[in-house]
Amino acid sequence: MLNTFFSYQRYTVFVGAGLIALASLAGAVLYSQWLLLVATLAAALFVLGVHDVLQRRHSILRNYPVVGHLRFILESFRPEIRQYLIEGDHEEVPFSRQARGLVYQRAKGAEDKRPFGTIENVYGSGYAWLTHSASPVTITDTNFRVRVGGSACKQPYEASLYNISAMSFGALSANAILALNTGAQKGGFAHDTGEGSISRHHRQGGGDLIYQVASGYFGCRNDDGSFSPEKFAEVAADPQVKMIEIKLSQGAKPGHGGMLPASKISPEIAEARGIPMGIDCVSPAAHSTFSTPIGLMQFVAQLRELSGGKPVGFKLCIGHRREFMSMVKAMLKTGIIPDFIVVDGAEGGTGAAPVEFANRVGMPMLEGLTFVHNTLRGAGIRHEVKIGAAGKIVSAFDIARVVALGADWCNAARGYMFAIGCIQAQACHTNACPVGIATQDPVRQRALDVGDKSDRVARFHRNTMKALGEIAGAAGLSNPSDFMPYHFMFRQKDNEFLDGNEAYPYLPQGFLVAGEEIPELVDWYSRWDRANAESFAPPEIPHGPFRRRKAA
Repeated sequence: MLNTFFSYQRYTVFVGAGLIALASLAGAVLYSQWLLLVATLAAALFVLGVHDVLQRRHSILRNYPVVGHLRFILESFRPEIRQYLIEGDHEEVPFSRQARGLVYQRAKGAEDKRPFGTIENVYGSGYAWLTHSASPVTITDTNFRVRVGGSACKQPYEASLYNISAMSFGALSANAILALNTGAQKGGFAHDTGEGSISRHHRQGGGDLIYQVASGYFGCRNDDGSFSPEKFAEVAADPQVKMIEIKLSQGAKPGHGGMLPASKISPEIAEARGIPMGIDCVSPAAHSTFSTPIGLMQFVAQLRELSGGKPVGFKLCIGHRREFMSMVKAMLKTGIIPDFIVVDGAEGGTGAAPVEFANRVGMPMLEGLTFVHNTLRGAGIRHEVKIGAAGKIVSAFDIARVVALGADWCNAARGYMFAIGCIQAQACHTNACPVGIATQDPVRQRALDVGDKSDRVARFHRNTMKALGEIAGAAGLSNPSDFMPYHFMFRQKDNEFLDGNEAYPYLPQGFLVAGEEIPELVDWYSRWDRANAESFAPPEIPHGPFRRRKAA
């Protein structure tokens, strides 16, 4: 009997609401009409309870009418409760409170120091640190730049070591794009357009642009979605466009296409992308202009010619390593060398992506960067290709580490989003961004003040470059580009650490094409042998147990 009583307690609020409604209605007739208000509210709860019991979609509401809604209410702002009240400085992902706080402080020009020592677990696996010099150097000019453009490039570009990574207009609001690009103009660094092409807001900001050409060919497409050389040449001729980037894949969702529903296509988005209104806009997973490594190199050469000799390269997240080696073989066979390659890590993530892709597809940035760097070294062409790196790079230490491992410059997306006010609400795909960044809602994006936020973008870049100069000087270097792997230590286990030269070594120049094999690099030669400049397809499908190739 007692168990039965407790079992039905879950209906107490539901039944009580009905009884209160009846009692209040009677009281309103006999005593005071003010009780009609109570009767109305109680009746509304009772009707809600009836609906909960009869509906079949939510089991919780059928078993716990009325009160079950509290679960959904609490769940709706659970991230905010964690972020504001519960989380520690290191707990929140993908970016910790400490990382976000550093960006906010540098963007605002506020004090970015912290007292009482580190909160990092310096003896824990995965910890990395910079080795400093007993003879530090003072660097006064922190306008660090790298020249991008090989021998076939007629208009090389002096790129900053830290630029804004690809984020499209459409994914980001008009005010967000304008604030980012205006900040890039004020700070003298570049802004990648993302695959959504160049909008009027990019042009209004006046900042240097990296025009991204993706599989949808937005801004340079024919009506059927194919590539239009004429439209590309017109867009690339804009002096604001400094480099051209072919997007093969992105870290958030490598190998995955996308679709912008017709309902979300505004006149401004249609204008920027060169697409019609009222029709779903499809971004294919693969390019239609080429399907082989040699075809990719020919496309690079075509874009370089159409753009008047501006730097042309491609961006990718590493998947099959053999496929990237096929691209490098195509470079050697055709003599067409891209001016740059941007390595995006699987930890990248401004684009909304299926969970499986975000969590489990693609190579993390450090490993991808090291592989690309060493493959180009092995082919003897590393000096002809500049490498950019992207993937959770928000601090000067992040920049220094990837430069040491082979990058010539870095890109950041979420770091600059924090600079314009992102609070990591992770509502980017809902059109309900609370700070007006990742939304097309005109009311929401009105909250983002372009003047103030563009100043923060420029200030964040300037202060990060200043910090980069400080840690380069602490290592005894006169320029961050001089960082090498040995300047860093990487803890592998709680009581073991490796020199950077051991963890991420530079492999010998030309070792893949020298003809004489190094026994320790037998896996590299095996993969290089399977790579084919004519095709991305594997020469054979391996079956059965893996057999490692023996050294010659």
